[in-house]
Amino acid sequence: MRDQLLRAALELTSQLDLPDVLQDFVDVAARLTGARYSALGVLDNAGTTVVFVQHGVDSATVAKLGHPPRGHGVLGAIPVGGHLLLEDLTTHPAFGGWPEGHPDMRSFLGIPLRINEQVFGRLYLADKEGGFTDADVEDVTLLATAAGVAVANARIYAQARNRERWMRVSQAITTTLLEGTEEEEALQMIAQQVREVSDSDACLIVLPSVGDSWACEIADGGRADELIGVEFPANGRALTVLREGVGVIVDSLSKARPMRVPQLKSFGPAMYAPMMVRGTGLGVIILLREVGRPEFDPADLTMAEGLAMQAALALELAAARHSEDLSNLLGERQRIGRDLHDLAIQQLFATGMQLDGARQKVAGEGREDLTHLLEDALTSVDESVRQIRAIVQSLREPDEAVVLVERLRRETSIGRTALGFAPSLVISVDGVVVDDAAVESDLLDAVDSRVDADIADDVVAVVREGLSNAARHARASSVQVRISVRGAGPLGMVSIEVEDDGLGVPADPSRRSGLDNLAARARRHHGTFSLTRTPAGHGSILDWQVPLA
Repeated sequence: MRDQLLRAALELTSQLDLPDVLQDFVDVAARLTGARYSALGVLDNAGTTVVFVQHGVDSATVAKLGHPPRGHGVLGAIPVGGHLLLEDLTTHPAFGGWPEGHPDMRSFLGIPLRINEQVFGRLYLADKEGGFTDADVEDVTLLATAAGVAVANARIYAQARNRERWMRVSQAITTTLLEGTEEEEALQMIAQQVREVSDSDACLIVLPSVGDSWACEIADGGRADELIGVEFPANGRALTVLREGVGVIVDSLSKARPMRVPQLKSFGPAMYAPMMVRGTGLGVIILLREVGRPEFDPADLTMAEGLAMQAALALELAAARHSEDLSNLLGERQRIGRDLHDLAIQQLFATGMQLDGARQKVAGEGREDLTHLLEDALTSVDESVRQIRAIVQSLREPDEAVVLVERLRRETSIGRTALGFAPSLVISVDGVVVDDAAVESDLLDAVDSRVDADIADDVVAVVREGLSNAARHARASSVQVRISVRGAGPLGMVSIEVEDDGLGVPADPSRRSGLDNLAARARRHHGTFSLTRTPAGHGSILDWQVPLA
């Protein structure tokens, strides 16, 4: 018997795959003691069974029983520092009856399993003919010691392999960032790979949303459609992690009190990793597992925090590229302003002087008709100089001083970089198109006077998001932006249409919060928002309308 025990112990300690170690342990324990049934329950930090491995019950019966035992009742009565030996477990005060279909068991032996004096599980043996003996207790205790060593070795090996997988994902993310992948595509890839390497059922990336709110912008895995766009409160766990800059592991969200995000209550273990760059939090990665699955390992949190920093870097790189685009645009505006001031105005001055000289000469000859024509030409020159000066001034003014029409033209100019072509922009007031060359007119004044600053900011944001969506998803060759201001006051309306000839509305968008934000902006002003396919079926139409008052 001792030889069999020694060989069994050596076989256990030679295993490196954890599931194989656990299964071999219960098989060997049953064989050495003569037990008909044996099982091992691996416990979480709260003492609940999270992994259950058994021997002796056929697969059909296991399927009928459903979820495995939770470790309560007689199983929970096993002492931490000893063993529980029973001739008939049904007579124990903690016995609560058998679930329907469960095999009947009588004799019972239960012992705790330890790794470095910490209990990580319990071994259950049942139904030995004649009952279990003290010798069985001694043999199984020795075998459990070997099993503890085997489990520790298997965990170390698993952690090393897991760390290798995390490193491969980290390298892939670094490569993606260096290739200049767009922000959303990079974040979606990060969410997918982090979910897979962490063995999670869902991965969320929480980012800034409308105003001061934060929402799930990216989701991958189970129930992703339900989770995209979900807002996270300022006093919740996600934003607390963001403020403190330290990740956390939660044993079960289904047991969390209070639960401020009800959509997460159906999940079990969770892990939160802040996306930090130089001490600033840009977002939070949340990894989720279904109820009943094992808790996340602290080693996984360390790796997840590292990848979260790379995700933050993706956001920072995207912001840097946007700043570069804006800088290029502002540089172009300054160049145009200089050219208008230094070249066009000077040329007009020279032309004006020539015309004035000609007018004086013609006036001396008594040619009244030509004199009037030249005076009209001089007036036109003066008006052109005044308009060009106004253009130069508007090019130099900060955003808050720029009229809405100019802000919209700027957005379409920035959109050209992302789209690869210039989008069309048509702005009309009561059906009259605002001329692209117009700088100061009644139409420009009408746009600014009818659309207040609050709505104007949303109009600019909607156009920006519409062009961004077309650039990211549509693969279009043309985009038309139509903005109409009709009426004024309570009966007035401003409407925006962004139409493209691309792929149309995606059936399963990966990121809906941008669209949800547009809907939220519309609701805030008691307006409407929709995104539909074009009548021809090719491309999509974004329609956003709000009243002016």
